[in-house]
Amino acid sequence: MFPLWYTHITLRHRGDKITNGDANSNLKVLEPSRGWVALKLGRLWDYRELLYFLVWRDIKVRYKQTAIGVLWAVIQPLMTMIVFTLFFGGLGKMPSDDIAYPVFTYAALVPWTFFANGLSMASNSLVGNANLLTKVYFPRLVIPLSSILAGVVDFLLAFAVLLLLMLIYRITPTINVIWLPFLLLLALITSLGVGLWLSALNVQFRDVRYIIPFLTQFWLFITPIAYPTSLIENDVLRTLYSLNPMVGVVEGFRWGLLGVDTQPGPMILVSALAALLLLISGLYYFRRMERVFADVV
Repeated sequence: MFPLWYTHITLRHRGDKITNGDANSNLKVLEPSRGWVALKLGRLWDYRELLYFLVWRDIKVRYKQTAIGVLWAVIQPLMTMIVFTLFFGGLGKMPSDDIAYPVFTYAALVPWTFFANGLSMASNSLVGNANLLTKVYFPRLVIPLSSILAGVVDFLLAFAVLLLLMLIYRITPTINVIWLPFLLLLALITSLGVGLWLSALNVQFRDVRYIIPFLTQFWLFITPIAYPTSLIENDVLRTLYSLNPMVGVVEGFRWGLLGVDTQPGPMILVSALAALLLLISGLYYFRRMERVFADVV
């Protein structure tokens, strides 16, 4: 599971001298980092097998001893779609860009559910793996990343239901569907970026876990899931609205699958830049706080 060249690891305080015997042995000296440190993302490749096994573990644990198993991946967005259809589409008469409201809403809920679940799992991942953090050395970034990647299975199941709904309502995907993998990557980047911030903060301040549900609920309503961005007629305001990275993801999914008239090009560009900013800042903050995880958790 771990690289073979980590045969012997010794923790030393900075400034300790290494004897000749230690210098000639297969010795790995780990020293605490100080200040803003390099990301060293290449370590993820060295520990790719560990990442794989953690993803597989999270998938199995998620559905272990459940009555209906993987159907939970479909029930959550499906029930939300039904509620939105009854209240926003039925009672509220919310426009849906000339698309059947159930499909219009569900097409947005599929990437949103992947993002929201990944954010929640990543934010609590370090605390949930406290025993692993205190006993074994590995890049800590592996833990939140594996939590998010495990949600890809849920996404694929929910996406299959979306294709079934499109078949029922006789909606044909457009050629723009080729952009969906990039839009899914954008949702993953956003989830990881915010998850890195919250997971590092959650180690030191355990009340962060109580903030996450409120944050997710608030983020849901500022994302165009139950309503279209065409309601915002001003192009400048629509671009500013796209600073929410999930705006570009949701509108991109509708554009690629349902063929809505809203051109999401500028929105996706702004959303992608905002997501990259979240990811880069989250990576640096996570690496800065990484040295105290084992002591505090």
